[in-house]
Amino acid sequence: MNVSLSVEVLPESMLRDVVDLLVRLVEAAGALIIFLGAVWAFGRFLLAGIRGGGVGREFNKIRLSLGRFLALGLEFQLAGDVLRTAIAPSFTEIGQLAAIAAIRTALNYFLSREIANERAEIERERRKEADDFSPPAGPA
Repeated sequence: MNVSLSVEVLPESMLRDVVDLLVRLVEAAGALIIFLGAVWAFGRFLLAGIRGGGVGREFNKIRLSLGRFLALGLEFQLAGDVLRTAIAPSFTEIGQLAAIAAIRTALNYFLSREIANERAEIERERRKEADDFSPPAGPA
């Protein structure tokens, strides 16, 4: 006697609809993060320009913060792509995910390197300013 018991939590079509909704939410969150980061950076840029003379000094800090928003947004976008292929992906979808993941990972890698370089540059500037303001050591 061969008894086959199959329990289906959600029909595949309903599961696809749920995952599609989740993909849209995750991708929307990523897009919103990138948009908010761009608006925030633009606002900071304008404020630095209005204050006068501060744009050059603030520029690296603004770029560093915008880079963080971009990196986070890209991570959300990649998560959406992974979710999209979570249910019975075809080889074409797997190939597309691999290409998208490679491109976004490369973007994120170079963005992270740029953020690290900017952070190091800001730290060097801070140290230089601190050294410029410290009194010279004289004979004791």
